[in-house]
Amino acid sequence: MPHDQLLNVLGAELDDLRSRGVNKGDETVVTGVLPAADGRGPRFLLQGQGEKPFLRMNSNSYLGLGFHPEVIAAEEEGARRYGSGPGAVRFISGTYDVHVELERRLAEFHGRQAGMIFSSAYATVLSVIVPLVTDQTALISDELNHNCIINAMRLARPARKEVYKHLDLDGLDRQLRDCAGQCRRAIVVTDGIFSMRGDHAPLDQVMAVCRRHDGQYPENVVLVVDDSHGVGAFGETGRGTEEHTRSGPVDVLVGTLGKAFGVNGGYVVGDRTLLAYLREKSMMYIYSNPITPAEAMAARASLEVVDSPRGRALLAHLREMTSRFEQGLVRLGYETIPGAHPVVPLMVRDTARTSALVKHLKENGILATGLNFPVVPKGDEEIRFQVNADHTAGDIDFALEVLGRFPR
Repeated sequence: MPHDQLLNVLGAELDDLRSRGVNKGDETVVTGVLPAADGRGPRFLLQGQGEKPFLRMNSNSYLGLGFHPEVIAAEEEGARRYGSGPGAVRFISGTYDVHVELERRLAEFHGRQAGMIFSSAYATVLSVIVPLVTDQTALISDELNHNCIINAMRLARPARKEVYKHLDLDGLDRQLRDCAGQCRRAIVVTDGIFSMRGDHAPLDQVMAVCRRHDGQYPENVVLVVDDSHGVGAFGETGRGTEEHTRSGPVDVLVGTLGKAFGVNGGYVVGDRTLLAYLREKSMMYIYSNPITPAEAMAARASLEVVDSPRGRALLAHLREMTSRFEQGLVRLGYETIPGAHPVVPLMVRDTARTSALVKHLKENGILATGLNFPVVPKGDEEIRFQVNADHTAGDIDFALEVLGRFPR
């Protein structure tokens, strides 16, 4: 059936994105990885770039665990033992013993009663928030929360939807006060680490605000935290924003296996009754395949590395490299947002200049991500650098040297 008119409309929208310079463009295709050697970390080969090596500073693999031999060996063993895929959704025949063991171990790592894994952290957030929202719920969110939370709010049908200014706890306090008496339940949702900026929610203070209003809601004020960028990369032992802020356990914690753990998938940990309910109500859990058994074995191996002296050494090195890069940006006269997390934003505050700097970096062998409007608000254009534990001091100094040569 012809659909030329639709294609014309879609093509015009694509042309408009290109003309405004806000299209994402062609994806960078990695064709190979050169292992760490001679005082430098891994280098990446790209399609169309021949043998030119690139330093990757736009990866969520904060600890570099995807290259660790025991993680790779665990995934290979899982594929040999169970095959390449799960073959079904969990409630039919897609639950394997390694899925169950990984869930138990994640719950233990975070000090919770139970854990539950999903195909991705994005799917986890949607599958946690939407089932917990009723027509008598107030759903309250930080304005800079990740797109997955924004879309979960769009899908949910609460009595009240509220958004407070970024980290504005007085605003959160007012919204909880205003919704009291109108709603039986309040769900407050926030990122742990805000991925565009690398700053974090003060979870200890957020929890205090929630507790202050809890008695006004018959079904409680429930705090849901997506700490996908925090878990494994933040805190002395990698337990994320809870550990860094010393908040204690939040009500519902979402994490990912696809960033610091270097594998794939998402998860939630919390009370046993809550997770039993989610297994019955979460559509992306019920109707989507889980991660493969091989991925579950690799994730378990990564978790064991993080939860060991070796993991703490990786985290200490990550903090050292993050500080080295951040201090170097300041010495060069660049604006950044100070923080301990390995997301280090270089605030450019101009779309054309952001694009020019990304091009300069790539021409000199560095991969970094430019964030322009509408991904970020106008005036907040930036380059998001992400420091990894497999970066060396030489890698950091190389990146700073290239940045120092950009005309300002």
